[in-house]
Amino acid sequence: MKRSSSHRLLAHGRMFAAGCLVLLLLVAGAWTSWNTAHHIVLAKGREHGTMSVTGCGEDVCTGSFAPDAESGKRPGVTIERSVAVKKGDRFPVVVKPGTGDVVRTGTPGFLHAWVPLGGALVLAALVIGGGMRLTRTAWGTGIAGAALLVATFIAL
Repeated sequence: MKRSSSHRLLAHGRMFAAGCLVLLLLVAGAWTSWNTAHHIVLAKGREHGTMSVTGCGEDVCTGSFAPDAESGKRPGVTIERSVAVKKGDRFPVVVKPGTGDVVRTGTPGFLHAWVPLGGALVLAALVIGGGMRLTRTAWGTGIAGAALLVATFIAL
């Protein structure tokens, strides 16, 4: 039995819509990740140091900052609250230019910055497998996202 042209058109439309959704998910995940990751990836010329967490609130944790270089000691800095930050912790950070906010550096900070992309990869895998019927690509995408999330969990 031959497929009619309307069936082929619907199949192509479904593939196009699913592809647009996958693209949207991946761009949103990368964009969100890059907002934090660019401070780590492009850290040359920025103020580096060590943060000692003294207290945590609902959204942020505060603490003291000991610089690595000759720059002056800051009275206090803040970092986004996450499950990996608790009172008494010390870790390397980089200061966001023009603010008192810091971002964790090193492998744990780098992986943590890319968590939104990992989540987007897992979600995109569902759309790739279900909407586009590309099961091998979906498995690869899902495994890559899950590996990033697991690596972050282990590193932190």
